[in-house]
Amino acid sequence: MQLNTMLLFLGDVGGGEIMVIMVAVLLLFGADKIPGLARSLGSGIREFKDATNGIKNEIERSINDDEPRVKTKTPIVQEPVTSTETAPDQKDEESKSL
Repeated sequence: MQLNTMLLFLGDVGGGEIMVIMVAVLLLFGADKIPGLARSLGSGIREFKDATNGIKNEIERSINDDEPRVKTKTPIVQEPVTSTETAPDQKDEESKSL
């Protein structure tokens, strides 16, 4: 990961401001606690990324599960009528009219 994308949340903070922040952190927490703080921050960021990836994967999985249901619908095909016979009532009426 590039440094400029990692520190993107800082905006227009320059090198001097970052040094002041680092000195303030060093004075507030001491040199002994800084590695623990960095580890905690790293694990927190990792947990956040895992949670967002889990949500993203679940949404994609639900979308992919819905697609096959739509594609598996088969149209109902009716058999074509091949008989040309007339109904018995129509035969009787035709013979009477002749």
